[in-house]
Amino acid sequence: MGDAGVDLGRALAVAVALAEWAAEEIRRPRTPADGPVREKAGPADIVTDTDVAIETHVRAALRRAFPAYGVDGEEQGVDTGAPSAPHWVVDPVDGTTNYAHGLGWCSFSLGLAAPDGTPLLGVVADPWRRETFTATRGGGAHLNGVPVRAADHTTLTGHVFLTEWAAHAHWPGQDALLAELAARHCTVRVMGSTALSLAQVAAGRASAAAIGEFHPVDGLPALLIATEAGAVAVPERPSYDEPLLLSAPAVATEATRLWRSVIPAR
Repeated sequence: MGDAGVDLGRALAVAVALAEWAAEEIRRPRTPADGPVREKAGPADIVTDTDVAIETHVRAALRRAFPAYGVDGEEQGVDTGAPSAPHWVVDPVDGTTNYAHGLGWCSFSLGLAAPDGTPLLGVVADPWRRETFTATRGGGAHLNGVPVRAADHTTLTGHVFLTEWAAHAHWPGQDALLAELAARHCTVRVMGSTALSLAQVAAGRASAAAIGEFHPVDGLPALLIATEAGAVAVPERPSYDEPLLLSAPAVATEATRLWRSVIPAR
């Protein structure tokens, strides 16, 4: 049994199976039968029938396997579980804009959290590279079943820093951050999937990654995966909509100092 009496082994097996199924659905070519792209909050916040169909299937499967647990999803909101039960967080297609435009960088994200929000399990699947990142609390991080660790870089200079817009907009402090990183010859990439970008720190492909607004449905699984791979999170437990920085351990001091110099105090 795992944290809070949860059988993390069983939960991980269910989560990985769902991630594999979702990845297959995302890889399937879109056709007119899949329906139109629809707006949610605005033109830069969109949803497809694939997002809805995947979340519907995942919710039903999780309810069957763990009937007492709650579910919080990107497209269909919160289903409250039993009192003091863990809850799942799911983003069926994180990076819907990329998916809808045929750009091969999006992900399926699924995590399990304790009642107080502590991440217990995280799965992020990259359909296009057929990669599945996984982690359980205290169990380390894995990529396709092989342990992974954050990079051993000792400086941001010459390495990759990943970030994301807040939908279509820059978030407070982002422009100053980009300028400081450019001055350090640190290459910045904005790829279009929060979960997948954060997971790259776990794989050692990026020295650091940052987002201006943390949302558990797409951020919590990757946060656990990265920290289980040795990355340093600032803050360690971000609140909803709070900025988040993840960095490899040997660049954490430099990255955190820079981060705090450009991000407005809350």
